[in-house]
Amino acid sequence: MRDLSGGPRVLLKRLRELMAEPLEPQERLDRIVRQIASNMVAEVCSVYVLRADGVLELYATEGLNKEAVHLSQLKMGQGLVGTIAASAQPLNLSDAQSHPAFRYLPETGEEIYHSFLGVPILRTGRSLGVLVVQNKASRTYREEELEALETTAMVLAEMIATGELKKITKPGLELDLTRSVTIDGDCYNEGIGLGYVVLHEPRIVVTNLLNEDADKEIRRLAEALGSLRISIDDMLSRRDVSMEGEHREVLETYRMFAHDQGWVRKLEEAVRNGLTAEAAVEKVQSDTKARMMRLTDPYLRERMHDFEDLANRLLRQLIGHSGRTSAEGFPNDAIIFARAMGAAELLDYPRANIRGLVLEEGAVTSHVVIVARAMGIPVIGQATGIVALAENGDSVIIDGDGGHVHLRPMADHQRSYEEKVRFRARRQEQFRALRSVEPVTKDGQRISLQMNAGLLVDLPQLAESGAEGIGLFRTELQFMIASTMPKADEQEAFYRNVLKQADGRVVTFRTLDIGGDKVVSYFRAHEEENPALGWRAIRLSLDRPGLLRMQLRAMLKAAADGELKLMVPMVTEVSEIKAVRELLQKEVQHLSRFGHSLPRKLQFGAMLEVPALLWQLDELMAEVDFVSVGSNDLFQFSMAVDRGNARVSDRFDPLDRPFLRILRDIVRAGERNKTPVTLCGELAGKTISAMALLGLGFRSVSMSPASIGPVKAMLLGLDLQALSTVMEEALNDKRPTTSMRDILVRFAESHNIPL
Repeated sequence: MRDLSGGPRVLLKRLRELMAEPLEPQERLDRIVRQIASNMVAEVCSVYVLRADGVLELYATEGLNKEAVHLSQLKMGQGLVGTIAASAQPLNLSDAQSHPAFRYLPETGEEIYHSFLGVPILRTGRSLGVLVVQNKASRTYREEELEALETTAMVLAEMIATGELKKITKPGLELDLTRSVTIDGDCYNEGIGLGYVVLHEPRIVVTNLLNEDADKEIRRLAEALGSLRISIDDMLSRRDVSMEGEHREVLETYRMFAHDQGWVRKLEEAVRNGLTAEAAVEKVQSDTKARMMRLTDPYLRERMHDFEDLANRLLRQLIGHSGRTSAEGFPNDAIIFARAMGAAELLDYPRANIRGLVLEEGAVTSHVVIVARAMGIPVIGQATGIVALAENGDSVIIDGDGGHVHLRPMADHQRSYEEKVRFRARRQEQFRALRSVEPVTKDGQRISLQMNAGLLVDLPQLAESGAEGIGLFRTELQFMIASTMPKADEQEAFYRNVLKQADGRVVTFRTLDIGGDKVVSYFRAHEEENPALGWRAIRLSLDRPGLLRMQLRAMLKAAADGELKLMVPMVTEVSEIKAVRELLQKEVQHLSRFGHSLPRKLQFGAMLEVPALLWQLDELMAEVDFVSVGSNDLFQFSMAVDRGNARVSDRFDPLDRPFLRILRDIVRAGERNKTPVTLCGELAGKTISAMALLGLGFRSVSMSPASIGPVKAMLLGLDLQALSTVMEEALNDKRPTTSMRDILVRFAESHNIPL
């Protein structure tokens, strides 16, 4: 084989010309392998493409038997070609037939060739196929020859990725790039979404592979690297980046990679071999990722994500791309894929078009998940590796009930989920027909069904769901999606807008519940071992009374001449409620003194979430106008169960007798003190648990908008007196043999109540 100085550049230029010519896919592929063989003075050049069934099929060859094209096949890991595809590593052999992985395919006529050089055809670290050159003479190929073949493999990767080879793929078969993939994750919000992938930070497609001036490209690369290093240093020097912790460790890793001379040398070598700066970054990124994906050390695999993110940042520096999906052309049925994202970023997308959210990272308590749940879209988290497998526009099904993401689903799978969605839609139509129906039980008990909200995008669902009002408005969401502390006038305008859109329906505002796991970026928080039990909600507000007084004043002004109903979260002692009432009274006096109009009706309440209040019920109810049970936290704290811990979250049932007895005591205390008691946790949104709440004596419950229809359908056929009798007997049973859940299910079945 001759000296290749200038060879890769000439080869790439010719390949680019071939890609631009109006050729049929097979002819284009045949001419590409001929061009590679000619340029590299190889007697054989072959392209194998990976199919969805894990088989590598010979798609084109120069030098082997032409009859073998589309007939010769090797399984992944089988033979030299299969070994290259499985390992994503090249093989350079002077005597191929002596290699233990060698497998002879008689139809190809390759027995006369000894030297062998094969490289994987990679895209984002995934093997799409294998490119091979062979010669009769026994020899080891030089490093520059290997580089030349790896560089030309990029052209083939783009040809496969664009779908051009579908035309010459046998009927009934698919290429691996389009195969169906299912990834399991954690359910962060229920529901089923069908649509098309929108990558939150879409991969940059490098279309200009060949450089015209290597020195110029080296300078572009150096400038982009310099800008990248400066941006990382700036992030590390910012005051809001802690001096220690995981966030800083990630940035330090970025800085280490950005200054790594080995990485820079590989980039420069790729440029000198004829690639543009951005094509060089893509090539080195794909090669590195392919190697790191096969590591077993979890720490090193985690660093792969850091390296990939850094390379993407460098690509964006080179081409001036923001990395965000354009709103133009946004699909009507969008499923957003992201490694991680902020709550405000989710709200930047057209709300009406979003059908689901898939995250590789995040937690059920992260801001973006809280907002997504408020928006009513299904969410899957911890879907490891899903972003690298997806392309913009891929069809996808997100199953928020089972925690599955089906990427490029098979036709029968698609049909099955479409039927599920149609069934749900039919049920929703039935529920919508109940919107104007009064929520009255079979025996004449009227129930108040309200919805939970926290964002302006939630408000249209008031009318759509038929909710009587908003039983819980989470005011902290406005703070969590803002980059800076909302000013007093901004808060006032926000609350006024909420009341206006509620159109006369009652809105119960919860005062700020930040701290713990609800951290806002501009508010200095302290690390706590048990944040759910720490400095949060009313505890934080009483320590920062200026923050609380600003919010109370904004609410009072927003509700001028109307009705204001507000409640305080995370109350532990009655003295805390007294302290907040005093602050509220001071704000009322302040506004009166300066001539501001006040609400004509003001109701002040407390959330019952901390078990300590169970021994202060009468004192509490003497201090407030109403009590709202936060069943999520009350259950968590009463049973010592972390709701986010899968090992224990399913061990205890909120419908078990101990917790239902707690709720019964609260209802009785309300009756005793003539204090209205409502409940606004997840229990209210499930038909069987909502039925139990009504049987205990709750007459007002608040839930997600989507739950109102099913709960109303349940209560319309409910004989509440009969249910209360059954539940009272079961709760008083000292030696029960049947679970409360089973008793409730049997009652529903015997009375034909839909659950």
